[in-house]
Formats: sequence, structure tokens, C-alpha cells
Amino acid sequence: MVAKRLGLLHDLAPKSVAIAALFDPGAPGADFHMEEAAKAGQTLGRQVLILKVTDEREFPATFATMVQQSAGGLLIGSGPYFLSRRRQLAALAARYVLPSCAPLRSYAEAGVLMSYGSSQADAYRRAGIYAGRILKGATPANMPVELASKIDLVINMATAKALGLNIPVNLLTLADELIE
Repeated sequence: MVAKRLGLLHDLAPKSVAIAALFDPGAPGADFHMEEAAKAGQTLGRQVLILKVTDEREFPATFATMVQQSAGGLLIGSGPYFLSRRRQLAALAARYVLPSCAPLRSYAEAGVLMSYGSSQADAYRRAGIYAGRILKGATPANMPVELASKIDLVINMATAKALGLNIPVNLLTLADELIE
């Protein structure tokens, strides 16, 4: 899904020199996601600035680097560290006028421009179904593993307005939800 998020940012800022991709190297799957971002950038013909942050004290210098490198957008990686600092990341992206995309709806609710990722509500519903089956006597080892089947695109229109962005019609029609 990193490639899709990068593609969404590319659609928003097609003429920008680069897109910044911010990752917590300690997050699960970070190496895989960084590699996926680099490959997606090559496919799109865009420079992707892979930036690693492990401490919020690094945020100001990292965002300054994004601006110096002419980043036209910000891809926010997944993981609990960034999730717990989503409001701070949203504020910094707004301060530096960077359209941003993150993996969960809660980021868009916090002020990040958009989120694209598996629906947490659907995941919770499916977990409830699994728990119900177990409570009715099903053996967990015999139950199939299910991948996320519902993906949500959420766009924060207040953030778009604050950034002075006109969201392309194709993105608006793809959006599952627009936050006003």
C-alpha cells in the first residue's frame, strides 16, 4: 500500500521534484516499506527522499530537509510511534505546506491531508466474527487467516483548504469519506 499512497501524492503534486517518505526504522516492516517506496518512486519517475526518524526531537530538522530538497508531498510510514504523534506530524506538514498521506483514518482525523489503508472498523468487525466462532467452539488453528478486504481513502478537506489545494476530481470520486 506504500506504492498506492505514493501514487496518490504524485497525483496531488505531479510537478514537484520529490516526495518525502518518513519512516520509523524500528516499526514492524519498516525496511520492506522503505524499499517499496524507493521502487514505487522509480516506477513513477519521481525522486523519493527516504527519511528515518526515531525521536520527535528530529522532526524539525527532518522537515527542514524536506523543504530544502523541494519535496512536494509527505508519505508517513506506519507504526505505533508515528500513530502516537499523528497530530504533531499533521501540524508540521501544515506548517511546511506539505500534502501528506498516512496509513490510517485517524491520521486524516488529526489533520493529515489524506489516509489510505485498511479499514479499522472492518478489521474490528472481522475480529468480532472470529471471536464469535471461537466462543462457539471453533479451533483457532483451523480458522483461515484473512487479509484486509476493505481499503479506505479519507481526505481531510479542511486541511486541503488550509494548504490551498484543489483536490483533483478523480481523487474526490475515489474517496470513501471527505472530512470537512
